[in-house]
Amino acid sequence: MLASLDSPLLLGIDGGGSKCRAILFHPSKGVMGTGLSGAANPVNGMEAAREAIVDACVQALEAAGLSAEQLGECVAGAGLAGVNLPSCFAAMNAWQHPFAALHLTTDLHIACLGAHGRQDGAIMITGTGSCGFLDLAGKQTIVGGHGFPQGDKGSGAWYGLMAVQHALEASDGLAPATAMGAGLARALGSQEPLSWVEQLAGQRSTAYARLAAVVFEAAEQGDPEALAIRAEGADYINRLARQLLDAGAPRLSLLGGLGPLVIPHLSPEVQEALSPAQATPEMGAVFFAQDQRRAGARKEQG
Repeated sequence: MLASLDSPLLLGIDGGGSKCRAILFHPSKGVMGTGLSGAANPVNGMEAAREAIVDACVQALEAAGLSAEQLGECVAGAGLAGVNLPSCFAAMNAWQHPFAALHLTTDLHIACLGAHGRQDGAIMITGTGSCGFLDLAGKQTIVGGHGFPQGDKGSGAWYGLMAVQHALEASDGLAPATAMGAGLARALGSQEPLSWVEQLAGQRSTAYARLAAVVFEAAEQGDPEALAIRAEGADYINRLARQLLDAGAPRLSLLGGLGPLVIPHLSPEVQEALSPAQATPEMGAVFFAQDQRRAGARKEQG
């Protein structure tokens, strides 16, 4: 199968801090295959991100009965975490990639395109990281998304870090005892706080995000420290939502793996304002590739 100019094979790529998803899409056939690989945030490693992107795309091709050599027939749209930073965007955009063409944007942009079917709207992400994003009347606005550990409040990584900090203080007798210590002991396979420190030294956001469930489990047990952390994280997401809605967002969706744990603790007004996503971020990346391709064709036609 060859991709013609009018009907190309399209790859939609969603690269985040913990995983990279890809779909192979054809305008007349729909989604033909999917792929899943490791983290693809260029900030945490340019080469690793590129390898994860190619791996996920090859999987999608092979799932459709095609070969890795046919990457060169595909037009790719990629939304990646971290490329909101100009230097990171420039470095990734300079990649001698294996695709027929690569159209690059942020993971927030493609998530918003998918969630609202190419229409104006806003999203909030609560996964490994956290962020708010508004696409309104051709103008895009990012709220938060400053990265871990300096930002990303209300994210999986933030919850995990808070659990570790509070449990360590409790282990030293400097804070009230907390059920989060037992949760961390199970998650990290050790009762010794110094072992937790050793395991987490120098680790990235994904290592802390895996510990987010410790907070929510302890909060369900009524642990006061965990309840306070859960409330603080929910308050941040509430404030993100209100800012996006006040800015005129006609539609708002909450995305990310932590969403089901977070939504029940948001304010009733914010819960009421949320709408389910219409399509996945990977499909949003396909939309982006199609839009960029059409814009390029119009430009060539003068």
